[in-house]
Amino acid sequence: MTRAVFQALIGHWRRHLVQLISLLAGLALATALWTGVQAINAQARQSYDQAAGLVQQNQFDRLLATDGGTVDQARYIALRRAGWLVSPVVSEQIETPDGPIRVLGIDPVTAPMAAQPAQIQQDDFDLSAFFARDGVIFAAPDVAEVAAARFPELRVVEDAQVPPNTVLMDVGVAQGALNLGARLSYLIVLLDQPAGLLPLFDLAPDLRLRAGEQGTDIARLTDSFHLNLTAFGLLSFAVGLFIVHSSIGLAFEQRRTTFRTLRAIGVPLRTLFAVLVAEVLVLALIAGAVGVVLGYGIAATLLPDVAATLRGLYGASVGGVLALPPIWWLGGIAIAVLGTLVAAAQSLWRLARLPILAAAKPRAWGHAGPRAWVMPVGAAVGLAVIGAVGLRVLPGIAGGFVLLGAGMIAAAILLPVVLAIALYLISGRAHAPMAHWFWADTRQQLPGLSLALMALMLALAVNVGVGTMVSSFRQTFTGWLDQRLASELYVTAPSAEAAEDLRAWMAAREDIDAALPIWSVEGMLNGAPGQVFGVADHATYRDNWPMLALAPDGWDRLAAGQGVLINEQMYRRDVLDLGDMVSLPDGTQMPVLGVYSDYGNPLGQAMIGIDALITRFPNVERLRYALRVDADQSAAIRAALLRDLDWPEDAVNNQAVVKRVSLQIFERTFQVTAALNILTLGVAAVAMFMSLLTLSSMRLPQVAPVWAVGTTRRDLARLEVLRSAILALFAMVYALPVGLGLAWGLLAVVNVAAFGWKLPMFLFPADWVWLAIWAVLAGVAAAAWPAWRMSRISPSDLLKVFANER
Repeated sequence: MTRAVFQALIGHWRRHLVQLISLLAGLALATALWTGVQAINAQARQSYDQAAGLVQQNQFDRLLATDGGTVDQARYIALRRAGWLVSPVVSEQIETPDGPIRVLGIDPVTAPMAAQPAQIQQDDFDLSAFFARDGVIFAAPDVAEVAAARFPELRVVEDAQVPPNTVLMDVGVAQGALNLGARLSYLIVLLDQPAGLLPLFDLAPDLRLRAGEQGTDIARLTDSFHLNLTAFGLLSFAVGLFIVHSSIGLAFEQRRTTFRTLRAIGVPLRTLFAVLVAEVLVLALIAGAVGVVLGYGIAATLLPDVAATLRGLYGASVGGVLALPPIWWLGGIAIAVLGTLVAAAQSLWRLARLPILAAAKPRAWGHAGPRAWVMPVGAAVGLAVIGAVGLRVLPGIAGGFVLLGAGMIAAAILLPVVLAIALYLISGRAHAPMAHWFWADTRQQLPGLSLALMALMLALAVNVGVGTMVSSFRQTFTGWLDQRLASELYVTAPSAEAAEDLRAWMAAREDIDAALPIWSVEGMLNGAPGQVFGVADHATYRDNWPMLALAPDGWDRLAAGQGVLINEQMYRRDVLDLGDMVSLPDGTQMPVLGVYSDYGNPLGQAMIGIDALITRFPNVERLRYALRVDADQSAAIRAALLRDLDWPEDAVNNQAVVKRVSLQIFERTFQVTAALNILTLGVAAVAMFMSLLTLSSMRLPQVAPVWAVGTTRRDLARLEVLRSAILALFAMVYALPVGLGLAWGLLAVVNVAAFGWKLPMFLFPADWVWLAIWAVLAGVAAAAWPAWRMSRISPSDLLKVFANER
């Protein structure tokens, strides 16, 4: 019996291929967007784990050459003989025909365990092969072929545990392969040192110590970015499930007579229910498998932009080749099956509760529809309370997303209520019979269209919210760059000796108004990793620096070495105020004189007077300068500097180049969210199409009397398109305040928790007009096929409504 029942039910899909394709496409798109985002996140986190598991060198103090060059290997030998536990490292970026790659050379004998790959730590690893000049090197999968071509004399072993774009080898092998001679990039200083050692700088006066960055965790810094992507993926998946819900609802409605017949001839409800669940599972597995493959394609397409974003914002290296474990593929199919069951639950529940004869009545499904509007209003109020409590109770980003998620779901739940009230008021003002029927009929369709309208509203609200956030960020960021990059030229000397030549060259030039040092040190700033910059007492800073708060005579006191300016991130993170004391890397404390904006920097930063910087940190690297010159002469001065000092082109950048690079990083940062915005809006349009297609086959009893009194089928089709356009426009109007609320939450709550800075919110009405146009076009496109079907419906089908009650 079960086989016969299955054949009877599955025949429906052979007769309605459009519905089958829509169902599979909706679920595949939903799964693709979700799994694509998860693939991007998984690849990024895998890269973080690889970097953390292979070479955690940033957590150790480093010894670097004071002149910015390389370290003499003899200095390393001297320190080891004096008892200091240090380990040599070669870290160089080399150019290849396929782009730059990083070569990392370590000494597994002296390097700390946390700075060694797992393979070397294994007991059966052949260290002699690693040390040999023609031995083994490890390469990340994305550069294994490049490494083999670049180092043909070495045996390249592809290793997924090596960080992306990196080749790992013995330090001596690296010196020989790169023709470095007896030079090293830096020395790692181990944490535990023997007692009674001679002072480090007495033994190595030509080296400087860079403090480790124990508090820096790329995965933690990037959590907000990945959480943002996950939220988009979840929203897209939810919107896609609306398509599945509509398709399954349509199929159940069209087969109600089949259900009645099967029940009447003795098929138990349990058997019918089990067969329908099996049918749903088969469709879910097929669509889920297709969706996972599509998700892989989406991830592969968006991954370069994500990698550029993470590299630009956080300095995080993410591999450009997807390497996903089997659990990801199985998880994608599992989420598709789970989502399909959730989408089909309402239809299955209704079937289980409707009597045999009631299932054949045309209004039975409508009567089993939504409950009174009291429940949605109560649910919305409850969600609003949950959002407010979540913001107060949960820390950081989690609280912000609970607020935004609860608020958007509450707004979506209230949409049918608000729309029903609006339609009721409008229909009450309609006097013409056709107009009155149009508005009443629209109100009657709300239960069937509510989910699709919710999906469209959410997609539009996300577009408004994210668009407002990005545009506000862009406007603020551009103005901030104009303030922050006030100097015309920015110069970086290749070495300390070159910096001396630069200072002599600048002193001899009369066309340079000012040479402002850009010198800094890294270390623990108020208990967390950060940077301290020295600032010259010049009008460039007083007139242009983007200050958010400044104490009276703050600039004068800064120049006198009586205080410090801090960035907004540090100000918010440590809950500081003007006059509060902050600790510097040298252990001293200074009062806060002001707070400035510092967009794009996830770490704390402080500025002190340049004289105070030199006094506190005499070994500070003095290689960078900002030059104030006549803007019309900047190109000529740049050319003269490069010619006279014989420096490379990238040693001197003008203001326009720096701004252009910064804006390029900014624009690429939001390309991923823009792509997800478009995909989500497209999925919402398909959800509305499926809902209208569902209703078009259920509305003959409502349409037939209107046709019978003289309204042509073509006019009825036009009214269907008009109704869809009006509902889409209403969704846009409703989505506008919801989206602006989302933008406020992203800018004032999530952004502050994620990055430590707060952005002003600007409004862009022109963008809303264009989005409204796109929403109306989406509504018209969604109604086009159902309207065309209505215009072509046979008069005999309309007359059958009066012949029997189906």
